[in-house]
Amino acid sequence: MIRVLKNWIDRYLSNEEALLLLILIAMFLVVIVTLGQVLAPFLTAVVVAYLLQGSMQSLKKRGFGHLAATVAVFVMFLGIMLTLLLIILPSIWTQLSQFFYELPRMASQGQALLLLLPEQYPDLISVDQIAQWTDKVRQELASIGQLALSFSISGITLLMAMLIYCVLVPILVFFMLKDSDSIVNWCLAFLPARRQMLNQVWSEMDDQIANYVRGKALEIVIVGAVSYIAFLILGLNYAALLALGVGFSVLVPYIGAAVITVPIALVGYMQWGLENDFIYLMVVYAIIQALDGNVLVPLLFSEVVNLHPVAIILAVLVFGGIWGVWGVFFAIPLATLLKAVLQAWPRQAP
Repeated sequence: MIRVLKNWIDRYLSNEEALLLLILIAMFLVVIVTLGQVLAPFLTAVVVAYLLQGSMQSLKKRGFGHLAATVAVFVMFLGIMLTLLLIILPSIWTQLSQFFYELPRMASQGQALLLLLPEQYPDLISVDQIAQWTDKVRQELASIGQLALSFSISGITLLMAMLIYCVLVPILVFFMLKDSDSIVNWCLAFLPARRQMLNQVWSEMDDQIANYVRGKALEIVIVGAVSYIAFLILGLNYAALLALGVGFSVLVPYIGAAVITVPIALVGYMQWGLENDFIYLMVVYAIIQALDGNVLVPLLFSEVVNLHPVAIILAVLVFGGIWGVWGVFFAIPLATLLKAVLQAWPRQAP
C-alpha cells in the first residue's frame, strides 16, 4: 500500500510547478473561506476590473492611450452602475414590495381553486390532501413574512453595506484598471521564472473565462430586457420582477428556465385565468427560451465552453452550495479551470 502511494506521489506530485499550483489553489480557497466576507468589496473589484480589461484592450487597439482607455471604460462602468442603482433597482424593489403585499390574496385565491379539484377529480385528489397542501403553504408564507420583517429591521445595516460597496468598489476598480500592468508584474514577481505549466493553464483559461463571463452577463441583459418588454406589452403584473428572474435564470443551465417558469405561470394564471392572454404569455415565454437556447447561446458561447451537461449541473450544485449566488455565476468558469488544470497537470511515466 505504501509503495502504491509512493508511486502515485512520484507520478503526479514530483513536479515543482504542480506543487506550486496546488499550494496556490489551497491558499486561494483558504482566503475565500476565511476572509471572503471581509474581502468581498476587494474581490468584487478584482472580478469587475478583470472583465473590463477586454474593453480597455479594444480601445487601446483603436488608438486610445492607457489613461484615456481607463477613464473611458471607468465612465462606462459608472454609467451602468448608476443605471442599476437609480432606475432598475427602485422599480424592482417597488414590485417586490407589492408582490409581498398581494401574496396573501394570491394564496387565498389559489386555495379556492384547489378546493374545486376534489369535486372535479375525486379519484385523484382528496380534501385531506388539499388541507395538507394549504397548511404547508401557510407555513411557507409565515416564514416568508418573518424573513421580510427581519430584512426590514436590518435595512439600515444593509443600506450601510451597500453604501460601502458603492464607494469602495468603483475606487478599487479605477486603480486596478489604471495600474493593471504594475499589479500583474508585482504578482508575477512572487512566482518562479520558469512557469510553463502555470502559463499553459492561464493562457487556456484567460480567454475562456473572460469570454464566458462577458457572454453570460450580456445574455442576462438581453434575455431580461426582451422578457421585460414582452411582459410589459402583454400587461403582466410584476413585469420587471419576473423579467429579472428570467434574466438571472440563465445562470443555472437547464434548471433555471424550468424553475422561473413556475412563478410566471402562477402570476399569469392568477391574473387572467385560462383566457387567451395566459396562453399568449406562455407562448411568448416559450419563444424567448427557444431563441435563447438555440440562437443567442450559440452566438455568445461558440467554442468557449466544452463541458458535458452533467459536469455543468454538478458544478452549479457544488459551487453554488459553497459560495451561493457568486458560486452559481462562476460555476462553469471554475469547472473549466479545473478541467484545464487536470489536462495540464504533469505526469511522470509509470
